[in-house]
Amino acid sequence: MPGHSQVVPIDRLAVRTFVVPTDFPEADGTLEWDRTTLVLVQVSAGGKQGIGYTYADLSTATLIDKTLSMVVKGKDAMSPTAAYMAMWQRIRNLGRPGICSMAISAIDCAIWDLKARLLNLPLVTLLGQVRNAAPIYGSGGFTSYSDRQLTNQLVGWVKQGIKAVKIKIGRDAIRDVERLRVARKAISSQAELYVDANGAYSRNQALMQAERFAPFGVTWFEEPVSSDDLEGLRLLRDRAPAAMEIAAGEYGYDIFYFRTMLDAGAVDVQQADVTRCGGITGFLQVAALCQAHNIPLSAHTAPALHTHVACAVTPFKNLEYFHDHVRIEAMIFDGLPRLVHGELRPDLSRPGTGLELKRADAERFAA
Repeated sequence: MPGHSQVVPIDRLAVRTFVVPTDFPEADGTLEWDRTTLVLVQVSAGGKQGIGYTYADLSTATLIDKTLSMVVKGKDAMSPTAAYMAMWQRIRNLGRPGICSMAISAIDCAIWDLKARLLNLPLVTLLGQVRNAAPIYGSGGFTSYSDRQLTNQLVGWVKQGIKAVKIKIGRDAIRDVERLRVARKAISSQAELYVDANGAYSRNQALMQAERFAPFGVTWFEEPVSSDDLEGLRLLRDRAPAAMEIAAGEYGYDIFYFRTMLDAGAVDVQQADVTRCGGITGFLQVAALCQAHNIPLSAHTAPALHTHVACAVTPFKNLEYFHDHVRIEAMIFDGLPRLVHGELRPDLSRPGTGLELKRADAERFAA
């Protein structure tokens, strides 16, 4: 284990891309897809290797390989924040949101994982553990699903002890109500019911739908309007049924986005995604902002990558157990966090995040 004052220079950064087909064509309120791309970063220092990743595309891997890797090599693996700031400075003329931020996020997660492994500590111990497990909600319920598929997925989550489930809406306002009827019948009173419109509704549509959804006990309305429409989100927050929380923030790529959203009073629950918001470093910044605004934080997708940091931040509500990413992470990684009674528990017997690439299994998805 390196001494506290010892610099451990990063000597290698490698990036790989894997494209995994969905198990069924998927759609939400504004998008359709049949595959998901994972960009994996591995950083090495002091004889150890850390893993980070993001869900992006090939261009993100190119940016990491051609631009950011040379900034990171030689940086101290014991100081992830120094590398983080150097990467932000390097992409000044490229623009911060989108691909640049996702690339930085993957590298930052890998460096934090590497630091924990160098110290032979679980990442959550390095960050400072405040809870034993992260409560999750099952997420999928795509608009492309039949009623039978929707029912089977929701029932499966409830049987696993998951206490909240989320379905996609926004393709057809009338059909959305019927799908909620199906969903509530499937889960009965055993779980909370969440909906996600992915910004598909107008303000008036969203207000009308909120009233229609209330009888089904919907307690979470995610992106009822575009997450860029902060006034619209605030309108929904003010006028939606009292039991219905308004959530947004998954497209936050830097700290300034989150500050603006929180200052606008736009959400009851602030979402952030460690694969987009600047990695572990960025996620910790968002958590501090949420604490200052007395707003709970929810982690968006990538459950295996979020579990440790989710157990180390104070203003935390839940973690999205997203169907696509649950599948992919199980196919590509060993050392996944354990699902126990509707919560993900970090493996404290393994250093870092505990994740290890299943090389042979992953190779068939290599791009």
